[in-house]
Amino acid sequence: MKSLLFTFSFLFISLSWAQPADLPSDENAIPEVVDSLYREDQFYLGLSFNLVVNDPSSFSQNGFSGGLHLGFIRDMPINQRRNVALGVGLGLSSNTYNSNLVICETINERTVFRTIENIQDNSDANRFSTNLVEVPIQFRWRTSTPTTFNFWRIYPGFKVGYMYFFRSTFKDGDVLIRQTDVPELNRLRYHATLAIGNGSFNAFVNYSLNDMFDKNAVTVDGDDVGLQIIKFGIEFYFL
Repeated sequence: MKSLLFTFSFLFISLSWAQPADLPSDENAIPEVVDSLYREDQFYLGLSFNLVVNDPSSFSQNGFSGGLHLGFIRDMPINQRRNVALGVGLGLSSNTYNSNLVICETINERTVFRTIENIQDNSDANRFSTNLVEVPIQFRWRTSTPTTFNFWRIYPGFKVGYMYFFRSTFKDGDVLIRQTDVPELNRLRYHATLAIGNGSFNAFVNYSLNDMFDKNAVTVDGDDVGLQIIKFGIEFYFL
C-alpha cells in the first residue's frame, strides 16, 4: 500500500511540474506563423471570347472565337502593407478566330485577302489561329492581408507579345488552303489590360493597341484590313 501511495504521489508531482495550472492547455501547440512578407497572385489562367473590331464593312465573325492564356507573374509589393504591388511576368496565349475572311496565296510577295458571303453555307471551315509569348506588366491594388485568401483586386496593365505561330485555314469540300507565312502580319503585339474581381473569380479585358495586319498593305473591296482584337473573359489567379 505504501508503495502504491508513493507511486501516485510521484505521478501527481510530475504532472504538476509538466503543466502548471496557470498555463493554457495548448502551451505546447505549434504557433501559427504569419508571413508578413507575403506575395499574391503569381500564376494565372484565363479563358476569353475574342471580338474583332476595326474591320472592313464586308467582314463578319461566325461561330466562336476564343483564347486560352496562362503564365507566371512576379508579384513585387511596393508599400509596407503589401496591398499595392507591381507585377512582371511571362506567359503564353493561344487564340482562334472564325470569320468570313479568307487568306489566300501570296502573289508578287503580297497576300490575297477576300471575304465570302454566307460562309457557313459555302465552306466547312475558315479560321485563323495564333500562338503568342507575352510579357504582362501590371500595377496591382488589392484588399489583401497576410491571413486573408478572398479579397478584391484591381489590376490595370500592359502586355507586349510576339506572335510566333500563325495559321489560316480555309476548307471547302476538297479545297484546302493553309497559310502560315503572311508578310503583312504584325507579329509584335501590344495590349492594354484590366482585371477586376474577388477571390478566385475575376473578369478581364484586353484591348489590342495595334492592328493584326498592316492596313496600309491589306485591302478587301477597297477597305483597309487592320483588325484589332478585344478579349473578354475570366481569369483565375494562384499563388
